[in-house]
Amino acid sequence: MTRVVHPIEQESFRRLRARLDTSHFAPLTRAVVERVIHSAADLEYATDLVTDEDTLVAAHAALHAGAPVVADVEMVAAGITKRETVCRLKDAKSSSGLTRSAHAIRLAYEQVGPGAIWVIGCAPTALEELLVLDAAPALVIGLPVGFVGAAESKAALRESGLPAVSNVSEKGGSAVAAAALNALLYHPAPSPKSKSKSRSASNETPATTKESQ
Repeated sequence: MTRVVHPIEQESFRRLRARLDTSHFAPLTRAVVERVIHSAADLEYATDLVTDEDTLVAAHAALHAGAPVVADVEMVAAGITKRETVCRLKDAKSSSGLTRSAHAIRLAYEQVGPGAIWVIGCAPTALEELLVLDAAPALVIGLPVGFVGAAESKAALRESGLPAVSNVSEKGGSAVAAAALNALLYHPAPSPKSKSKSRSASNETPATTKESQ
């Protein structure tokens, strides 16, 4: 079913593009960058986000093929539209050396196994826990927020080599994490011809490239 875009959203994106030229980004990178900026009204995400087009192409295919989606908190899950999500925070318990958010990630992995798409927008400890699991994710959207551990956990995600969307700074949050996932959900599955064109474009077209870190 074709998504109907509300006029307010259309006007919001028009104003965003009037203030920021995103036309140089590859298609999925542009979709993620714009929707994250739209969710936060923060143009700095254009240079703060880190991902690449090949990663997004593979994740987009996995998502539209039915890969499970895991959210670290209910606020992230609530922001994701058009897809059921797994969030085990209500079932999780903290213990010595393990936060409730980290335990929720363990429980979710036991449920979904490898190949899932993980959307982490709140707790750095959730992202840290995912990195020590052999989760083999299709994508990690790692955008936790905070002054303690957020930037460090996202740097560790990039260093892990896992397919990821992250950002360099301490900012992030549930809304922007959900927005990044929604960008992939809303973007139509490409035809075989458009796939070929996408793969012939620049392989590394993130807002901030990994090599620049």
